Amino acid sequence: MSWLFVLLQQLRQFVIPLLALLVFGRGDRNELWPLIGVGALVLLSVWSYFTYRYGVTADSLVVRSGLLERSLRVIPFARIHNVAVQQSLLHRLFGVAEVRLESAGGTKPEAEMRVLKYADAIALEALVRHRGLQVAPSQAESANEPSPVLLAMSTAEVLRHGLVSNRGMVVLGAGAAALAQFSPKLMPQMLKRWGEALFGYGDSHGYGIPDYVLVGLSLAVLLVVVLRLFSMVLALLQYHGFRLVEHGRRLTVERGLLARWRTSASRRRIQAWTLRESQMHRLLRRRSLEIDTAAREEGNGQQRALRELAPIATPDACDALIEHLLPRAGWAALDWRALPASNWWRLFAPHLPWLLLATGLLCLRVGSWGLLALLWLPWAVLLSRQQARRMAWACNAELVAVRGGWWSRHWRFAEIDKLQALRLSRSPLDRRCGTATLSLDTAGSGAMAPPLQIRFLPEAQAQALYARLAHELAKRPLRW
Repeated sequence: MSWLFVLLQQLRQFVIPLLALLVFGRGDRNELWPLIGVGALVLLSVWSYFTYRYGVTADSLVVRSGLLERSLRVIPFARIHNVAVQQSLLHRLFGVAEVRLESAGGTKPEAEMRVLKYADAIALEALVRHRGLQVAPSQAESANEPSPVLLAMSTAEVLRHGLVSNRGMVVLGAGAAALAQFSPKLMPQMLKRWGEALFGYGDSHGYGIPDYVLVGLSLAVLLVVVLRLFSMVLALLQYHGFRLVEHGRRLTVERGLLARWRTSASRRRIQAWTLRESQMHRLLRRRSLEIDTAAREEGNGQQRALRELAPIATPDACDALIEHLLPRAGWAALDWRALPASNWWRLFAPHLPWLLLATGLLCLRVGSWGLLALLWLPWAVLLSRQQARRMAWACNAELVAVRGGWWSRHWRFAEIDKLQALRLSRSPLDRRCGTATLSLDTAGSGAMAPPLQIRFLPEAQAQALYARLAHELAKRPLRW
């Protein structure tokens, strides 16, 4: 039944044109075009099934596809960075899985097996792991080595993650954007009708301004509660049964309630780390730990690479994970060096033009009430001051790290052996203030991860740190 899964994936790509033909078609002939299109997709799916083969050699995976236009790909096990095993609900009903093999970079998987028996998919993952390590004797792994669970999330922790992540707002924004693309006037008309109904109901009952304010606040609170509950449901679907398992030198994550994901990556493929702590995290006494690998995200936003080691965990659990996976880095003993807090105004300055522009537009729209936007100024000043006080950096023989943020805090760090480039830059404002920015680049870079750079560093310290890291990089081999 492999062709069925290929057909369903192709139908998802052509569903809109087929529906358009079905809805807007006129006459007997035109009404047959959707059926002809589905038939053509069925033939392509069956053709793909009969022309796709893969095999295993001593040190590589060989994938052959196509009949008229043939393709042969040879993928060494040592070059495979990530192994992703995915099961949709339909996959689970048939007892099969989809396997994707990732190497560094690229916008597509190196190999993609749409339908394998689940046992064969797990066996292929283990084969890649063991064969890949056989070609690197220094990292040899015993097949009988136990696989300890480094982190397991209970249902309560999954619900906390949904509460913190607020994925419901993201889904709502994506839905609103999709509706705007489908019909630009649909959302404004809906809001207008709801507003007219609400104000009409209020006028008929003699509501005043305080009543409208109370109703508005109540609706806002209700919306926040509904979105948070929706986020918790989404987290339960995506992160139920989350387990981080260590297979020798390889990390594997399993998660999902209806659909199941199993993603695997070698520890030495990790390029950079991000530790996050939002205000909601602090209220719950939790943090999250993410990593960057060299594999990239797909264009449709589908996560292929292993990214989250701890979607949510206690600070002690996150620190323990870092200490376990980076035993020589000395994470707990880092000597953090604060950056000059007097540079807070440089964090505040970018907010000022936008605030003045928004205030001017609001004044044109609603008159003097638009001046209320200036109430943002004290908060922006406080935020900039607190951020400047928390900004710091640390560097030892193995690790370089930066920290920043205040309301939402982050720690960003990488092993010195994983650095690929250094850049020391000075803007005109830097030259005026006697500071510099040191940027550190690795092979992997998360789309939403903060940059690994040290800002507002005094020039002398920046030059010294740049020279020190450049000397270390020159004499050390790059650990890809």
